[in-house]
Amino acid sequence: MSSVTRSRRQVRLSRALGLALTPKAVKHFEKRPYPPGEHGRARRRTESDYAVRLREKQRLRAQYALREKQLAKAYENARKAPGLTGEALVEDLETRLDALVLRAGFARTILQARQVVVHRHVLVDGKIVDRPSFRVKEGQTIQIKPKSQATTPFQVAAAGAHRDVLPTLPGYLDVQLEKLSAVLVRRPKRAEVPVTCEVQLVVEYYAR
Repeated sequence: MSSVTRSRRQVRLSRALGLALTPKAVKHFEKRPYPPGEHGRARRRTESDYAVRLREKQRLRAQYALREKQLAKAYENARKAPGLTGEALVEDLETRLDALVLRAGFARTILQARQVVVHRHVLVDGKIVDRPSFRVKEGQTIQIKPKSQATTPFQVAAAGAHRDVLPTLPGYLDVQLEKLSAVLVRRPKRAEVPVTCEVQLVVEYYAR
């Protein structure tokens, strides 16, 4: 799939879910703040409880660019964790390596962050990790490998080019952007994770 096609799909998905998933989608959203399709401008009919829960689940899935199976598995793990299931779910997803590469400002979108990981540009505590789903633990250091740091895309990131389109840096990450290095100083808390989602509705979707 070409980057243009992927970008268009992300814009369309953004409009369908009612939130901007990429910087490009933000611009389209400002022009067309309604769902895609010929009936997009028409006011939505009163939605069923199921439809509302489904959309919230799809929103969470899209923000982390997960397959359904991955999100369902993360939900099952969160269900067994102490505390509120919805909060535990988001807090766990936020420790994914691709999510933290994005938050740190080493990439511009979650899909770009995933590519960075898969293409073996990322070290965790000095060792290459190429699994986007790898869960980073408290105290671990994420860094773009030195050889990759010299390339233009990472030089651009190190200069802070992505920070203008990303949310404020969350408190659980200590980032040295010029060194393309970040430490997960503590486990994320749901309230500070920059994800738009009514997590209780996601829990209700899976618990049905």
